Amino acid sequence: MPFPRFARVFILPIASFSLLAAAQTTTAAQPSDLDNAFVQKAFGPSCTLNPAVPSLAADLNGDGVEDIVIAARCTEPMVDAAENHYQVIDPYNSFYGFGDPKITTQFATNDPKIRSLALLIIHGAGPEAWRSASPQAKFLIVNLPYKHMSVKRYLVKKRTTMAVYVEELGGNQTSSAVYWDGKKYKYQPIGSNME
Repeated sequence: MPFPRFARVFILPIASFSLLAAAQTTTAAQPSDLDNAFVQKAFGPSCTLNPAVPSLAADLNGDGVEDIVIAARCTEPMVDAAENHYQVIDPYNSFYGFGDPKITTQFATNDPKIRSLALLIIHGAGPEAWRSASPQAKFLIVNLPYKHMSVKRYLVKKRTTMAVYVEELGGNQTSSAVYWDGKKYKYQPIGSNME
């Protein structure tokens, strides 16, 4: 029995996107010199590495210098932002309508797996890249319920950029991408596997 016409409209773009993403997968090196001391020096004492998810290094903003995305847990992301010169952002809730981190960091969750999850991104500068004492920029992404992540190429408006692909926590196995659009990080849901 052939697929109904409306199903083809949704399945074909998703299948094409999956093939494109798989064909353009890049390998990002797992940094061996990354530890809690580095994370706390860069983002403050409320942040620690999330040992369940490896951190990945790749050029996320397209400037030719290696950046890093670090899976972490941060209990008080807003408190250390000014002192440690990073920007707290919430592209996940921004996509769904309201992403002011001053408010969304106050949202309560009863699920201990999600509580305090954060992605830390450092845009590297100079020959030391993300290890530089004065990186280009630092971002702390809150409220993204990630389980696993990888870095791959992503096609945005006929332009290829690197993105952090995330397998999200939850029953429907949602996957998404977080990418730099030249000005800020954006969230884009990709799909889910509703078994």
